[in-house]
Amino acid sequence: MARKADQKTDSVLDPIERVTEVIFGALMALTFTGSFSVASPGEEVRTMMWAALGCNLAWGLTDAVMYLIGLKVERQRRVTLLQQLQATQDPERARQFVRDALPERLGEAASPGVIDALQRTLLEAEAPRSVLHPRDYAGALGVLALVVAATFPIIIPFIFSSDLELAMRTSNALAVLTMFIGGTILGHHAGGSPLRYGLVMAGIGVTLAIIIISLGG
Repeated sequence: MARKADQKTDSVLDPIERVTEVIFGALMALTFTGSFSVASPGEEVRTMMWAALGCNLAWGLTDAVMYLIGLKVERQRRVTLLQQLQATQDPERARQFVRDALPERLGEAASPGVIDALQRTLLEAEAPRSVLHPRDYAGALGVLALVVAATFPIIIPFIFSSDLELAMRTSNALAVLTMFIGGTILGHHAGGSPLRYGLVMAGIGVTLAIIIISLGG
């Protein structure tokens, strides 16, 4: 789930990244708590709750590392493309390097005049660096924090309820609610219908919950 590009925004993670990390964490926790039905109430459930938290911690750490790797690879790609652009003497090949640096549809739609103007701008630009910055590490920590934080609404019912079945149903409902809210945020960000996006994401959550329950969750 690491970002593809190095974007300068007001926040370390953009809305899509924040929401998808939370949804990812909720799904991970939901699939893990599905195994609670085979546990005996009491100490065994508490042990499994800690295991669920540890599982999301491990996945959050993995996702954070992949986030940094994605940034590093994308920046190195930009450096390589600029070096190739500066080294080539073939105008058509230079235009292709510029198109490759653009999003696919934008590169295909851009006229030769636009590509040539971009090429001149790139040749005059300061050479980019592929190093990671403190802001990038802050983003990685944000990824880790969001995945782990998404675990807590899913496991809280098991802390406050001694009825294992009730706790599982409440946990599933909270997971679905989390995905509905995440879906509405994605819908708003995409300029679509927040309600429709929310219902789609909730539908995914309900489907997963049904599968888990049918398997003994």
